[in-house]
Amino acid sequence: MAPQRLHIEGRIFRDAKGREVTLRGINCAGDAKFPMNPNIPSNERDRFFEGDELSFVGRPFSIEEAHEHFSRLKRYGYTSIRYIWTWEALEHAGPGQYDEEWVEHTIGVLRLAKNYGFYIWMDPHQDVWSRFSGGSGAPMWTLYAAGLNPRSFAATEAAMVHNTYPDPANYPKMIWSTNYTRLACQVMFTCFFAGRDFAPKAIIDGQNIQDYLQGHFIAACKHLAQRIQDAGDLENDVVIGWESMNEPNRGLIGWPDISTIPSDQQLQKGTSPTAWQAILTGSGRACEIDTWDFGGLGPYKSGTQLVDPKGETAWLPADYDDSRYGWKRDPGWKLGECLWAQHGIWDPLQDVLLKKEYFAKHPQTNEKIDYEYFTNHWFMDYYRRHRAAITIVHSDALMLCQPPVLEIPPSLKGTKDDDPNMVYAPHYYDGVTLMTKKWNRYWNVDVFGLLRGRYLSPAFAIKVGETAIRNCFRDQLSAIRKEGMDYMGNRPCLFTEIGIPYDMDDKYAYKTGDYTSQSLAMDANHFALEGCGANGFALWVYMTQNNHDWGDLWNGEDLSIFSLHDKPLPLSPYEKSNSAPSATASKVSLDRNSPSFSQSRSSDSQSPINQKNLKNTLTTPSMSSGRSTTSAELSSTPGFRAAEAYVRPSPIATVGNVVSYGFDLRSAIFTMTLKSETPASEHVPTEIFLPEFHFPGESIQVDVSGGKWTLNVDDEDGGMIQRFRWWHGAGDQKVTVKGVKRRQGMSLGKEEEEGYLDQCQQSRCAIM
Repeated sequence: MAPQRLHIEGRIFRDAKGREVTLRGINCAGDAKFPMNPNIPSNERDRFFEGDELSFVGRPFSIEEAHEHFSRLKRYGYTSIRYIWTWEALEHAGPGQYDEEWVEHTIGVLRLAKNYGFYIWMDPHQDVWSRFSGGSGAPMWTLYAAGLNPRSFAATEAAMVHNTYPDPANYPKMIWSTNYTRLACQVMFTCFFAGRDFAPKAIIDGQNIQDYLQGHFIAACKHLAQRIQDAGDLENDVVIGWESMNEPNRGLIGWPDISTIPSDQQLQKGTSPTAWQAILTGSGRACEIDTWDFGGLGPYKSGTQLVDPKGETAWLPADYDDSRYGWKRDPGWKLGECLWAQHGIWDPLQDVLLKKEYFAKHPQTNEKIDYEYFTNHWFMDYYRRHRAAITIVHSDALMLCQPPVLEIPPSLKGTKDDDPNMVYAPHYYDGVTLMTKKWNRYWNVDVFGLLRGRYLSPAFAIKVGETAIRNCFRDQLSAIRKEGMDYMGNRPCLFTEIGIPYDMDDKYAYKTGDYTSQSLAMDANHFALEGCGANGFALWVYMTQNNHDWGDLWNGEDLSIFSLHDKPLPLSPYEKSNSAPSATASKVSLDRNSPSFSQSRSSDSQSPINQKNLKNTLTTPSMSSGRSTTSAELSSTPGFRAAEAYVRPSPIATVGNVVSYGFDLRSAIFTMTLKSETPASEHVPTEIFLPEFHFPGESIQVDVSGGKWTLNVDDEDGGMIQRFRWWHGAGDQKVTVKGVKRRQGMSLGKEEEEGYLDQCQQSRCAIM
């Protein structure tokens, strides 16, 4: 096992040289949510229920394509990757049956990522439990194990699944997330976290369903961790940590009354059943259910709708062949009958609710349950098992703890769970923009402040004006980070998901090439990330197959920073043609013994593109050779996909501690302050990523508080990037770099693009 490239010191990440590391990350890749063979994105119905006979080999991308994607991400300035994988990818064939071919593929992709110097943490991803309940994550057999029949989810609305929706093109935006409050997810998460307490009759292979599901999931994670360790050159070299579970949910645990919508249920869209109504429709009964829509000020009731399954139930029939996967179900757990009826919650003969408060109190202690209680008890019980399984293999892994989204974190400060290797890993999305798919630059809402009761009235949470909105985002992220420290102790905070929808305003940008709304939204989110004091982030998401028609090919989402139908930002001076660099082009000697490396860059010497470094030169991606199915209206005016807002400068490694940093996109000015007890040494400077698009060569203006600096384009740690190195003194230090202003949200005009390329090609390396 290699020594750690990254370790934690209090609330700071440090590299092997003792510098503070700011993790500028990306979720890679959204393609990992659905199988490769058969290739079934969420808008495809054919072969959807072939959940056992499939393969994720080739996800998130093939070995042959990996260099293209890693090169691109490196040139965008990303230093870390949240590596998306799903339980289904590893254990789809049945309990304990691992897909070793997929494991080998994953190891191969991780090994290539190592060449680019990425810090990677493994994300066992899930959304609303499984593809078969409308999201991603768990294998299909887990639903059968819990007694559910996924083929009946559509008729009963136990889940709203894109693959089985009658008109996939008109699948309601963000309706997938309401599956957390529909029957399938409520059953699965309740059983996964607290089956022993709330479903004691659910015994399979001699275990409660809780231990059965958790045991298999954790064993799958451990198996992958072991195989990564066995590879010999990945653990700590590239894989530095593991996340606990993406966006865990409590199911029904703590619901005060299942006959009503809980007051803290923030999301309602489409049909919005109470848990009791979901139980009834899940058992074939017809119900008149309230419908909701989402407006500028949040969800509002829009009417009612009759949901009539016509007797079809979401539960497996009594004659289901339970030997299919080799397990043995306890005779006390009857198929063909609702699990909750078997626990006396309701009477299926009279359709009468008997125990509406069944989930409100702990069955053993009679303690009242709220979300905070769930997090501190059942979630933490799971987290401890997960952590123990991973660290018995990867002993010094950084453990990213992700509690339920926007809920109060677990109280760990000063307890035995106050692990110095733990990272707080919250998520944040601008809900107004995400749900409406519009960027409103005039007003927004302090959602986190509302959730924490900081306003006497919701009206006071409305923030008016662009400056107030940007500050509101920053303050929400700051409050989330601080809350994590207050409850979980002094540890790093890493926002492992944050992002924007690209298909705003009915895909206006795809028809015009004008990405102004996306650029403003993306810039506001990054302003918040840079100003909140977090130790880094992972933007959601990089998707290799995104297109203007189907977005991320998953539930109508369209958050990928890359699309096959948009132009890549011209990051390299040589992207416009295939010709070799001219004699005047800016190139750097990579020989550390050369005086030109650290003392002078005025020489005309160059490092020509060759077979060895070709992978580092990002080129325009090739398009599919097949005929495009995208309408001409959506593909005729590609843009840069607001890349100017996310390809932005950032500290990479800082001697001392980062005090503050930020990038003003409109003025193209980057500022950073730091505090160091010792001066930067000759071989250990502070390093900052300065993208060439904003900071082309000699067109920049640099103001430092002291010391010397260089600006290089090199591949020191894999992948060509423009790197600002600064040898500063001890104490308080500041650097300001002014670049070139660009038009926000629009493709460069011909003059501007040519001017940019000319600047790049004329620029030489600089030293001060």
